[in-house]
This record gives sequence, C-alpha cells and structure tokens, in this order.
Amino acid sequence: MAVSPPRNSFLGLLPWPERQAVARALRTETVGGLVLLAAAVVALVWANTPFSSAYTTIRDFHFGIPALGLDLSVGHWTSDGLLTVFFLVAGIELKRELVVGSLRTPATAALPVIAAVCGMAVPAALYAATVAAGEGSMDGWAVPMATDIAFALAVLAVISTHLPTALRAFLLTLAVVDDLGAILIIAVFFTSDLNYWALAGASAGLVVFHLLQRRRVRGWWWYVPLGVVVWALLYNGGIHATVAGVAMGLLLRTVRDQDEDESPAERTGHLLHPLSAGLCVPLFALFAAGVGVSGDALGKVFTTPEPLGVIVGLVAGKLLGIFAGTYLAARFTRARLNPELAWADVLALATLAGIGFTVALLIGELAFPGTAVGEHVKAAVLIASLTAALLATVLLRRRNAVYRRLYEEENLDEDADGIPDVYQRAGSSGT
Repeated sequence: MAVSPPRNSFLGLLPWPERQAVARALRTETVGGLVLLAAAVVALVWANTPFSSAYTTIRDFHFGIPALGLDLSVGHWTSDGLLTVFFLVAGIELKRELVVGSLRTPATAALPVIAAVCGMAVPAALYAATVAAGEGSMDGWAVPMATDIAFALAVLAVISTHLPTALRAFLLTLAVVDDLGAILIIAVFFTSDLNYWALAGASAGLVVFHLLQRRRVRGWWWYVPLGVVVWALLYNGGIHATVAGVAMGLLLRTVRDQDEDESPAERTGHLLHPLSAGLCVPLFALFAAGVGVSGDALGKVFTTPEPLGVIVGLVAGKLLGIFAGTYLAARFTRARLNPELAWADVLALATLAGIGFTVALLIGELAFPGTAVGEHVKAAVLIASLTAALLATVLLRRRNAVYRRLYEEENLDEDADGIPDVYQRAGSSGT
C-alpha cells in the first residue's frame, strides 16, 4: 500500500493529485511564456525601427465609453483590462494553494512563504539603498519584487532543462505568493483619489458574487456581466482594476461537490488560463515592452538611480532573498532538502526568480506614469530579466545531468497505466 512521503521532505516527490494539478498549470505557463517572449521581442524590435511612430500611435489610441469613465488607450486597456484576466487566474491559483495545495497548512506553507517574502523584501531594500545613494526617487521600490513564472518557464523550455516537478512547483508557489504581494502593493500604494460610492458598489457586487457561489448558482451569464460591473466600479473607484480579478478568483469555490467533476474555480481556471497566458499577458507585453534601446538610453539605465536600483533588486535581491529565506526556513524548521538535490539547485532557482517581467512592468508604469524615468525603468526590467535568465541558464545547465536522471525516474511508467511507477512503490504517495 502506498504511503505519503515524509512531511519534512523539501523538494521531494509531490503527491500524485498535487503533481497533476501543478503539471497542468506549468504546461500552460510554459507555452504562454514562449508566446510572451515572442511578444516582448516584437515590441522591442518594433519600437526601435523606423516604424516606431506606428507603435506609439497604436499604443496611445483611445477608445471606450467616456460617459462611464472608460475612455482608455490601447496600452491602458491591456494593463487595466486584459491583465485582470491574468490576476483572476492568479487569484484562482492562490485559492487552490491555500485550500488544497502547498499552502494549506502552516507546516507546508512556511518554507515557500518565508522564501517568497524574503524574495520580495530584499529586492525592495536593495532598490531603496541604491536610489538613496544616488538621491533618486523611492517611488519604484516595488518594481523588483515580483517573479514572472511564465517567462521563467519559457527560459527553462528554451534551455531544455529537465527540472523535477517539485522544483518547478516550488518556483510556481514562489510566484503565487509574489503575485499576492504585488496585488496588495497595487491595492494599497497605487491608488488615486478614491470614489467611495463606486467602491461601495464594487463591494456590493463582490458580495453578490460570493452569494451566487454559496448558493451553487451556475451559468456564465450571471458571473461575466457581474464581473465586468465590479471591474468598472473598481476602476472608477480609484483602485487598480486588476484587483477585481484577484478578488473574484479568491471567491470562486475550490472544493468540488459530490455531483461535480470540477469545482467552479477549476472550470474557470482551465478555461481562462490558456487565454491569459496565450493572449492577455502577451498583448500587455507587446504594448509595455516597447522601449528605446539606443546607446544613450542604455547608458541612463546604468547611471540613473531608479533603473539601476531595479536591476540590483531583481538580479542580486531575488537571488539573495530567496536563497537566504529558503536556507533559514530549512535551518530553523523541520524541512530538509531532498538528498538528491543540492543547495546549488536552490541558488539556481533563486537566480531564475530574478525574471520579473509582467508585474514588474505594470508596477513600473504605475510608479512612473508617462515619464522618461518610467521608460528607463522598463528597460531596466528587461535587462535585469535577461541577465537573471542567462545566469540561471549557466547554473541550471551545470546540474542538468542530475535533473535528467530525476526526471526520467519520476516519469518512468513501465506498466503503461498512466501513473508513474514511483507512485506505486512502497514509500511513495499515490493519493
């Protein structure tokens, strides 16, 4: 009879249901990350060709419903509108982790949460120290705090690294906690003048959403119009509209009823995850990553305190924060590193977490709206993400022989029953 692995096994074999859920999410994120990478390249090339004026014209073109306060540019529709779908999926993933995943108990949540919190705090501190030394603006302190899971997985796909599922799951969990931190930062620190009537209406809409879930009301025709209304009210209320996506994701029911094949959260996630990863986030990247890369512009990235602080925060801060947080959590809790892996693997993963594309660009736009510093910060995010990707590639490739062996052992299925043999041996988790 199969039994669960030791609870103190860190980066060991995941339980089979958890591994299936993680694998589905990672497949979508990997494909979406490759599309995201392509969109970023197109944006950079387009913005640095003789046709750059067309790029600016399209990005700044306004349309919408002015009477409802929704006359936005294409760039704003992608950041305030399409990214709401991304944050809705992030909210669903966070809810799943909290209810049935690795964050459901304090014992299992402690290590990834501590690692993620340190991975946010240290980059922010290094940014603050850098801009203080250069007498720059503290407004961008939150830019280097977030990890872009899709971009990170795209890098892994490009370099063909056979990372074990547990390592990828750890990266996914870090990104989920990062997203929660980014959401709270956006909601608390990047708000304009508040319209309390609009916020009250949005709150009422979320209460209705919750009641519909509790009463098991089904049908997209209830939830989609209600979600659009909540989004519009939050936007007009002065809070970044993407918060609406997170709130609704957290309200969706995650546990299945006896007569259900999938819970509402699972159904919604399966439907929207490909849309988010394959369309919404790449379109945001297309209109956010188009920055000039002339010699003068690149020079300012390394000589202006704000973009320099972003680079230091993402490349050095993420590495130091996540590695130190993981080590301290393992040192002072019962968690122990999988004996098949080394601390060099955690270091490589911490380096990879320095890829902070989507949310970093979004917070950069909010911190420095329409300014030259904002453009330099965007360039800094791209440079830092590329640097982190290259460093992580070197570190991961050195250990790829170990990853390949673990990957093959983890996926061996000699009896062809669809379940890897490792889950059917004594001492492994098959449930």
